[in-house]
Amino acid sequence: MIVTRFAPSPTGLLHLGHAYSALVAWKTAREAGGRFLLRIEDIDVTRCRPDFTAAILEDLAWLGLDWDGEVRKQSEHFAGYAAALDRLDAAGLIYPCFCTRADIAAEIARAGGAPQGEAGPLYPGTCRNLPIAERRSRIAAGESFALRLDVSRALARTGPLDWEEEGQGVIAAQPELLGDVVLARKDVPASYHLAVTVDDALQGVTLVTRGADLFAATHLHRLLQALLELPVPRYRHHMLLTDASGKRFAKRDKALTLRALRESGKTLEEIRAMAEAGCKL
Repeated sequence: MIVTRFAPSPTGLLHLGHAYSALVAWKTAREAGGRFLLRIEDIDVTRCRPDFTAAILEDLAWLGLDWDGEVRKQSEHFAGYAAALDRLDAAGLIYPCFCTRADIAAEIARAGGAPQGEAGPLYPGTCRNLPIAERRSRIAAGESFALRLDVSRALARTGPLDWEEEGQGVIAAQPELLGDVVLARKDVPASYHLAVTVDDALQGVTLVTRGADLFAATHLHRLLQALLELPVPRYRHHMLLTDASGKRFAKRDKALTLRALRESGKTLEEIRAMAEAGCKL
């Protein structure tokens, strides 16, 4: 049975692109007689707001979408993410990184550049090989740090990996394209990458439905699944809706939020048709 989900972050109001993503996942589940889950990805408690969570539920209900089971909120499951981090730590696969953004930029400049990842220069590994005693003393002294995944060491443990992408077949995973990513920070107890991987497994998701902007993240998620011995779902990365200039929708586009479109006089049928068409406006 297909189990898929819509997993927005409550840092703003839903826009037309969110409506498209939710409709794609909902239709996929309903037409196959499967389950459609709703998850609120509010792990970042400094940016997420309860009023946006309430607005998400209101907008989805107005669109006529229903979901199966209770809504999972990431902020209620910190212990599960901590357990996953502990497991990676016990295997020697994560390390504390004390670098600030300025430190990283300076190190890259001194090295004359760094390999490019999907989101820019990759972390140069400044703290990867710090002595254990130094790590402990700096943590004990109260220095801020993030926990990074040692991707090279992790890949040495797992060997080659892949996943099944709808419409493309089997994709070879290349987690090294993202470098030693951060899995947790002091103010955010788990990164998106860790939390979403744990959640999809715990919720029994068999088909991850999300936008094409998250395709590259799947390389890392596949590695985390292998390290944590989690089931591997299939993936469907759908196209992104764009405006007339080709710019994809974002939460800063206030005029294209579902609330603003409703208030401008657009009917439910019009908004659903706009989202389902996936056309440039």
